[in-house]
Amino acid sequence: MRLRDIVSVACGMMLAASVLLAQSKNVEDLAAGKLLVVPREAPDPAFAETVILLVRYERSGAVGLIVNHPTTIPVSRALRDVKGAAKSPDSLYLGGPVDLASVMALVRSNATPGDALRIFGDLFMVNSKKALEVALNAGKPSGDLRIYVGYCGWTGGQLENEVRRGGWYIFDRSEEDVFDAKPETLWSRLIARTEFRIATLDRR
Repeated sequence: MRLRDIVSVACGMMLAASVLLAQSKNVEDLAAGKLLVVPREAPDPAFAETVILLVRYERSGAVGLIVNHPTTIPVSRALRDVKGAAKSPDSLYLGGPVDLASVMALVRSNATPGDALRIFGDLFMVNSKKALEVALNAGKPSGDLRIYVGYCGWTGGQLENEVRRGGWYIFDRSEEDVFDAKPETLWSRLIARTEFRIATLDRR
């Protein structure tokens, strides 16, 4: 083979390997920080075109936040009783259909903001008013702070069964995807990556 052909094949194998590592449909790969991406044919229409970050995962149950459904509701208007919210230029995100009165936030920070819970790396979940005020008053941009109303919840074994039935693709942890600058197109881009993986496997 020519050197150019060898390099081309090697690059293709490396790319295929990176794609294979990027996603899974194995229950054993579920963990806090992983992203759940619903297939094109969503089993539940309520979760069509959603990308969910697992903020907590245990055998007894799991909690997640939809990271790609921004609303048009300003944080400054919705959280008037929270210090620092008035100066926020951002909008709320719909985190899920469960308990729409609840408020949580995802923060990217080198230091733990208040009593926030570390999910992985520099990514933290905020679920107390005090920690949210700390994050808001730090003046973080939307690329480092997003606030959600509602969440997604699964009882013990429920999420695992959904994965076994093909209801979710499991993607690796990624702070960049969580704070993607164009969340409205995040699902379509991740699905395209999945379809490329399938096509690669078919060719091989």
